[in-house]
Amino acid sequence: MDTRQKGHSADKLCVVFTVRVIEGGEQGFLDLYDQIRKSVASTPGHIVERLGAPVDDSRQWVITSEWKTAEDFFKWQQSKEHRELVAPLRQWVDSTQSLRFRVVKETKGAMS
Repeated sequence: MDTRQKGHSADKLCVVFTVRVIEGGEQGFLDLYDQIRKSVASTPGHIVERLGAPVDDSRQWVITSEWKTAEDFFKWQQSKEHRELVAPLRQWVDSTQSLRFRVVKETKGAMS
């Protein structure tokens, strides 16, 4: 029997999506990302989304998102709306990788 309480951090899903943006494609990628983030912000179960820019010449960008449950994420990811929204991404990136994991422990820092 699963004794976790609903909303407990162990229920959350984290997604790390890395994209290597083509040379000169940063603005196109950012424009597309703005459309995607606006769509995902209103999706049931979505908690937070973050975009990380490279600090070196790698052109490797990172998108992280957090979801209340894996089911919430997969329902969104498999939707027709999502597929249509991310299809143009291919023109701006060389490669992508998606990692998904269930949060089993969470440590928060002291607020200053």
